[in-house]
Amino acid sequence: MKDNFEIISQGAFARVGKLRTKNGEINTPFFMPIATKGAVKNVLPRELKEIGAEIALGNTYHLWLRPGDELIARAGGLHRFMDWSGPILTDSGGFQVFSLGARAKKNFGKNGVRLTEEGVYFTDPVNGKEHFMSPEKSIEIQLNLGSDIIMVLDECPPYPATYEYAKKSLELTTRWAARCFKYFYGYVDKNKDKYENGRPLLFCIVQGSVYEDLREESARQLSQLDFAALGGPADGWNGYAIGGVAVGEPREKMYDILRWVVPVLPENKPRYLMGLGKPEEIVAAVGAGVDMFDCVIPTREGRHGRLFIRKHDDLSKADFYETININNEKFKEDFSPVDARCDCMLCRNYTRAYLRYLFSVKELLALKLAAVHNLKFYLDLMDGLKK
Repeated sequence: MKDNFEIISQGAFARVGKLRTKNGEINTPFFMPIATKGAVKNVLPRELKEIGAEIALGNTYHLWLRPGDELIARAGGLHRFMDWSGPILTDSGGFQVFSLGARAKKNFGKNGVRLTEEGVYFTDPVNGKEHFMSPEKSIEIQLNLGSDIIMVLDECPPYPATYEYAKKSLELTTRWAARCFKYFYGYVDKNKDKYENGRPLLFCIVQGSVYEDLREESARQLSQLDFAALGGPADGWNGYAIGGVAVGEPREKMYDILRWVVPVLPENKPRYLMGLGKPEEIVAAVGAGVDMFDCVIPTREGRHGRLFIRKHDDLSKADFYETININNEKFKEDFSPVDARCDCMLCRNYTRAYLRYLFSVKELLALKLAAVHNLKFYLDLMDGLKK
């Protein structure tokens, strides 16, 4: 698929563009609500559309283990299964394989994570079963899900990681990426009829921990693979993700990593900062030239009654927003909207006092209203950055 990404306007580094997928165009920069298990927590797909979401993110690891990618394929793919007609990005499952090992150890006495050249063995933290995921398996699962944007399987090293470990890790990630590329294009070539109206996009993931030369080396290795020899187009990846920025590093390291990596990446490909997104971090990352974001913050914070409030429209100032905890006593008789600048279903129809009451009596409607509001805040933020 050629010209799947178009830059419409660009400043010093920040840019506005369009990313074309088999299930529709997405205006960049954009934020992806996270539908980990095939649903954005407490929010219906039509409600996502109403607040301006153009794409959702599913989780390969979780959907593979439950209910299974083959079942979802028989249901007509993840889009039909979850009733979402827009594009879907699925991550590779690599982060969850490594990060959920501790939970498996707590539940079953072993984390079961064993890394090999072929792939990674791990233990399901829910039932203790052992599984094996290879680069090829990750791509197969995502193809069964019917994803619009597919991520390669990478090793996501924890923080802190030694220089030697980070170097070996990024080199393994490069080798796995090459295998993903080869398997993906081999499958697409054998199933041309299936993709005559468009195939999924394939993104690689830059690693290298917090080491400048390793980050640059990872980006170079991935962009300089012999793509034609691997069976795909010579221009290679459809996009580049920056991984390993939300696994425990000090938050300020994100700015260094972007400063190191972005200049090395091809300018004509979309850039995706994985899993990280406080509002001020998104503003800074867009300013550095990043196009795509996802994060659990909006829905997770909403579940605890923490809501994002826009204070003004000057996004260059650090105080453009604040957060409130609606559970605080001071909101008991506050009959104003949660955010007078917002037009979501919460702010149009209900007061702070009502939402606080819903949380106090553990009414599930509170979770929906808070999630919708916080996601609307993030989606409005992206619109403000485009303008």
